[in-house]
Amino acid sequence: MFTRSIYLLVLVFTLAAAVAAQDPPSPVPIATPFAVDKNGIAPDKVTSGPPVASSFRSTDRALPDLGRVGVDLADQKPLTLNEAIVMALESNRDIEVTRKTVLMAEFDLKAARGVYEPRFSGLAYYENATIPNISFFNPTTDRVQSKNFAGNIGLQAYVPSFGTSITATLDNQRVGTDNLVQIISPQYNSNLRVTVTQPLFRGRGFDQPRRAIEIAKSNLSLTDAQFRQRAIEIVAAAQRAYWDLTYALRNLQVQRDAVRDAKAQLEHNRRLVEEGQLAPVDVLAAETQVANFEQSVYDALNTVTVAENALKNIVSANRAEGIWSKSITPVDSVDLDVPTTTLPEALDAALQNRPELQINQTQKKINAIDQKYFRDQQKPQIDLVASYTSTGVGGSLNPNFINPFCRDNPQDPACQQALQALLRLVGGAGSTWGDILANKYPTYRVGVQFNLPLFGNKTADAQYGRSLVEGDRLNVVHDQLEQNIQVEVRNALQFVRTAEARLRSASISRENSEKQYESEQRKLDSGQSDIYRVLERQTALTTARSNELRAQTELNKSIADLQRATGNSLKANNVEPVLKK
Repeated sequence: MFTRSIYLLVLVFTLAAAVAAQDPPSPVPIATPFAVDKNGIAPDKVTSGPPVASSFRSTDRALPDLGRVGVDLADQKPLTLNEAIVMALESNRDIEVTRKTVLMAEFDLKAARGVYEPRFSGLAYYENATIPNISFFNPTTDRVQSKNFAGNIGLQAYVPSFGTSITATLDNQRVGTDNLVQIISPQYNSNLRVTVTQPLFRGRGFDQPRRAIEIAKSNLSLTDAQFRQRAIEIVAAAQRAYWDLTYALRNLQVQRDAVRDAKAQLEHNRRLVEEGQLAPVDVLAAETQVANFEQSVYDALNTVTVAENALKNIVSANRAEGIWSKSITPVDSVDLDVPTTTLPEALDAALQNRPELQINQTQKKINAIDQKYFRDQQKPQIDLVASYTSTGVGGSLNPNFINPFCRDNPQDPACQQALQALLRLVGGAGSTWGDILANKYPTYRVGVQFNLPLFGNKTADAQYGRSLVEGDRLNVVHDQLEQNIQVEVRNALQFVRTAEARLRSASISRENSEKQYESEQRKLDSGQSDIYRVLERQTALTTARSNELRAQTELNKSIADLQRATGNSLKANNVEPVLKK
């Protein structure tokens, strides 16, 4: 063994001397096909590129600081997967916007139903009017003054099932005037009117207010399905980010362990050189191995930073939250139970749970409402109108009244008897209500009102035709959604099965690599192997450990993707109560 080492050492130094004696190679020309002069013509001669840091030498052999930018490694934040999902749902702005949209849809439904609420209306005013006198019965003045007061109230109600409108109004008026020809002043007039309007064709079975209510109900279901769809996407994103960070941290530890093992191997090689079992050049190979593994540590550290920032971006509401300065430590076990569902079961679950299909069904329901409404709009507008009015009158004698037939003898008993008879007939101020309740002066009216286009209702026909085409489009979209969901479920289930198999193979590969590395070390100590085979086994072991971690992470992420594909993410992670807050 010693003789062979001496031979290798002499061979290495001989080759090094031969290389040093040769002339340095001339730089290889670097073609620049895109370089052109000011006229746009490429030059005939191609220049060679300068040497890149040809004299660079690194003298610093210390391992730099392994910190992460903006993160205090002493401030640890243990985090479970469920906590990460809850934080993501509570902090995500899209979820908050969607939640507000659901509340807006609830208010829209209340507003649509408010159309059919009974409405109480009223009007009251006092009027003092001076008008010119143009009556020859009162030639003594050129103007007449009247002081009036009116108080009117009304009540409007509906019968939504039939489109019936009912209106009741009560009008009261007090009229006072100094007109000499006005017998009664002040005079009280009241009337009670009830009107019923019943559509006979258009609007009887379905109308715009009922359409608005049904669409508002469907929009509430639509926004809820959209809310669940966005929540499922966020849960899946949080799961993937969580397992990516778990892998990055564990892989960083694997690379650090590799550096530790490489340094141990370096010290072991040095002892073997001192004992004369290895050539000094073998120490250089071990040192190179340490340096290579240190580079892998920094690559792994960069991956940790990227994965951690990705998770923080999902679980934090803004950049000012304290979690950005903390070091997140995933604490959930990576060994998840692999689902044993079959393809038919997974497809059935997806077709029942996927919000996309619920959204499509709601859109089809809204389209059916539109079809019903526009079909009703094609009917002629003919309404039956019936009304009843009861009138009452009262008042007192105008003190300024002069009977033109008794102007020369106002105290004539016949004139006085006529006035008293009129007052008894009219009654006092309270007689108006008595007249109305006694139905003393009733009015009944029954009629038909219509509004018919002369050349057909082209607008309603076009709107109805468009709604039919929209229904066909939604059916095509539904079929396409089902097919896309089937593809996603099949792929997700295949990914789970493949990831499970890869994890099994990666575990076997890692176990065998550990045994091969240990065996190669024993061979080196007994002189049956060389340092290059040991270092090769060491590299293979590190790669196998990292591959096993990657396989486990991919399995966990494939499980999350299967939950998303089947629409089961919220229930599987027990976060539905969070969404109801």
